[in-house]
Amino acid sequence: MSSEGAPRVERDGDTVRITMTRAPKRNALSRDHLEQLVTAFAEVGGTDATGIVLAGEGPVFSAGHDLGEVGGRALPEVRSLLQLCTELMRTIQDVPQVVVARVHALATAAGCQLVASCDLAVAAESAGFAAPGGKGGWFCHTPMVAIARNVGRKRAMEMALTGDVIDARTALEWGLVNRVVPDAELDAAVAELLGRATRGSRTSKGLGKQTLYAQLDRPEQDAYGIAVEVMAASSQLPGAREWTAAFLEKRRPVWTD
Repeated sequence: MSSEGAPRVERDGDTVRITMTRAPKRNALSRDHLEQLVTAFAEVGGTDATGIVLAGEGPVFSAGHDLGEVGGRALPEVRSLLQLCTELMRTIQDVPQVVVARVHALATAAGCQLVASCDLAVAAESAGFAAPGGKGGWFCHTPMVAIARNVGRKRAMEMALTGDVIDARTALEWGLVNRVVPDAELDAAVAELLGRATRGSRTSKGLGKQTLYAQLDRPEQDAYGIAVEVMAASSQLPGAREWTAAFLEKRRPVWTD
């Protein structure tokens, strides 16, 4: 990716870091940037990497949609922009890798939606989170799809209706992030959590992530219907057989995938 402001994609061992680089625009999610992020995640998703870190450069993590691409635009154009943003959120959850949001500062609107859509999130103490449309003129309808699935109904309503920023500790208490650490310890905390979350069979992990998303919001009976079939089928995978054999033989498993 060579265009100005394109995400930076860097691999270090089994982990790939995708960094939003529109710092002067507060990492606003323009159409170009959304397309670039979708491409970056899809490309990394096809590799043998086990983890992805989503980060942002500059003074904020992401300020959400680039309002310069919304104001005065026709309905079809705005709709297609929101559909593209939704495609990014789904791609993050569709890739087999564990995706961790590294949140160093403010994440608002679709930027907060990004955090909520990642599998895991680690926030610096300086981070803040908001769905500011509620105190303005353009309600955060699509960001709240992901945010509400993290924080629950009453807290989602508070974020959506007030539009106020919640601090990192509140985000932790409400379930929007997994960890809050001093700013200087952010990278170490991200690496530690990702290291623990990527242990084991890569194939099993990827299937598990995708199945978990498939059943999370379904009625219990439907969720069990999905989980039983996938768990039964995955028992035949090399990773499952190696895990069972290692347990019975009292040895460490050797992963080949």
